[in-house]
Amino acid sequence: MIQYINSLTNYNKTIIFILIDVILILPSIVLTTLIHLSALSPLSNYTNLWPIVPILILATGFLSHALGVSRVFLREYGPTTIFRTAIFAVGLSFLSFLLVQLGQTELPTAVFASFAINYFLLSIGSRFLLLQVLHGIYRRNAPVHRVLIYGAGRTGLQLAAALQKHPHMRPVGFIDDNVMLPGCRFDGLPVYSTVGLQQTVSKMNVSRAILAVPSLSSTNRKQITRQLENLDLQVYALPCYAQLMGDEIAISQLSPRRISQLIGRKVHTEADFSVTHDYKARSVLISGAGGSIGSELCRQILEMRPRKIVLFELSELALYSIHQELNDLSSDQTIRIVPVLGSVADKRLVDQVMHAHQIDVIVHAAAYKHVPLVESNPIQGLANNVFGTHVLANAASDYDIERFVLISSDKAVRPVNVMGASKRLSELIVQDQAERAGRTLFSIVRFGNVLGSSGSVVPLFEDQISKGGPVTVTHPEITRFFMSVEEAVRLVLKAGSLTCGGDVFVLDMGKPVRVIDLARQMIKAAGYRVKDVNTPDGEIEIKITGLRPGDKLHEELMINQGDLVTAHDKIFRVREGQLSQIEVARILKSLNEAVLHNDADEARLILAEWIYDFDSQAETAAQ
Repeated sequence: MIQYINSLTNYNKTIIFILIDVILILPSIVLTTLIHLSALSPLSNYTNLWPIVPILILATGFLSHALGVSRVFLREYGPTTIFRTAIFAVGLSFLSFLLVQLGQTELPTAVFASFAINYFLLSIGSRFLLLQVLHGIYRRNAPVHRVLIYGAGRTGLQLAAALQKHPHMRPVGFIDDNVMLPGCRFDGLPVYSTVGLQQTVSKMNVSRAILAVPSLSSTNRKQITRQLENLDLQVYALPCYAQLMGDEIAISQLSPRRISQLIGRKVHTEADFSVTHDYKARSVLISGAGGSIGSELCRQILEMRPRKIVLFELSELALYSIHQELNDLSSDQTIRIVPVLGSVADKRLVDQVMHAHQIDVIVHAAAYKHVPLVESNPIQGLANNVFGTHVLANAASDYDIERFVLISSDKAVRPVNVMGASKRLSELIVQDQAERAGRTLFSIVRFGNVLGSSGSVVPLFEDQISKGGPVTVTHPEITRFFMSVEEAVRLVLKAGSLTCGGDVFVLDMGKPVRVIDLARQMIKAAGYRVKDVNTPDGEIEIKITGLRPGDKLHEELMINQGDLVTAHDKIFRVREGQLSQIEVARILKSLNEAVLHNDADEARLILAEWIYDFDSQAETAAQ
């Protein structure tokens, strides 16, 4: 039946609706006759109506097509079509009145009004009934997805109750990491442990998992989502806690955790197996391994089966989290995962790590990236970002490693803040090393914001929405480039494999996105309305807070206009000026003196002297 319905063309459907409209003439006449049959209107008067039926039938087919009633699909049947149907019924009634008058038959005017009403009601009633029948057929034939609910708390129980009524989702159990719950049953559904999930998924024939723990942190949510997706499950989540406060949960609020859809960007997701040979059986050092980009680098490189992954991280908590996650993800016991706690600016520690672990590849993602914080703490930002890069790049040359990839930022282009200037100086340091490198291939990959990273607006907006607002935006016209962290890392690894040494690569970030538009979309995606002048009864307000120190209205990806294509359509090679070895050495010497004396003003003057378009006195409001 479903196949037959789907095989119908628009022409076939139009013919079917015309036939329905024609057939309804007969029951409309019969119903009108029964209503008005009385001594005042004897039956003989109504029998005189039958000769006009063939003419009415022909007129019905013509009017149905002319008014477009027969060309409106059931799912589109709305107020406009109902109005057309009313005109259609009145037209038929008026035609029948004229035909009866020509036949010199006496009938009350109310009969023709009843005929119009009856035909109108039968017409819209038949379409409503047909729509319900089709919905029933589709529901009966639609696949039913077996679902596991992550979280056996109050939210999970509410969700299970809602799913019991859903025609296409069937809850089969809960997953919970509370060691006391596995083996229990809630509302007739068993609770399973997070241990041995692969066996549970296979045994229960599950295709979907739904996160129902609103208190999960962003990091834990990402980790759990990835673990479940690795089991070939589609992972869904409720948008935020505020929507769970009622007794019922709307299943329509469930959505896959694909936040990149909010920026209208076609995401590059295909795996590039040509990159794997650059990391397979290698010892890879990832600096900043616990950060958003660093941790994703770890995950993707782990899939390429390196000999060893050295996790270099300054934050103890971040290092512990990524080390535990990689140990859980790794199914190959031959891959060594080594955590190293410390700063990449510590030369003795870096030398010790390079020697002890025989590093082949370095991916340098460690940096302080939060613009206002670095603006408030410029000396610490420069010490970490600039001198960390210098130490690590020197070590790459000294130990003759294969590849060194620097993760840079669009804020390095014509920077107006210390963070951006530190990233541009880091690029110049790597370019200088590339000029003097022997075997080592140095490259730089520059891109914009990644969705969901620490310091990104996305987790900030999510948190503000979950608290009921307001959502804060610095300026109504501020724009940023956005890309998912998974896509950014995939392209970074590919770019590193394309380098001939000293290349600056820029990722295709698509069109810049207005941050206020992103905020509106996230509020809408969470099931709320934006509270503004046009919608005073909206739930969440967007508040403009003003540009922060170091903020730019619009970011750029290239210093000079123009780029060179590469073997990948989303990676471009750009040609940009660089400094000589002597000039880089002079900058580093001067900057080191400023850092040692904690002289932020002197450090800004040095940056302004050497970094193109950097203004140490730039006022945020002027950007």
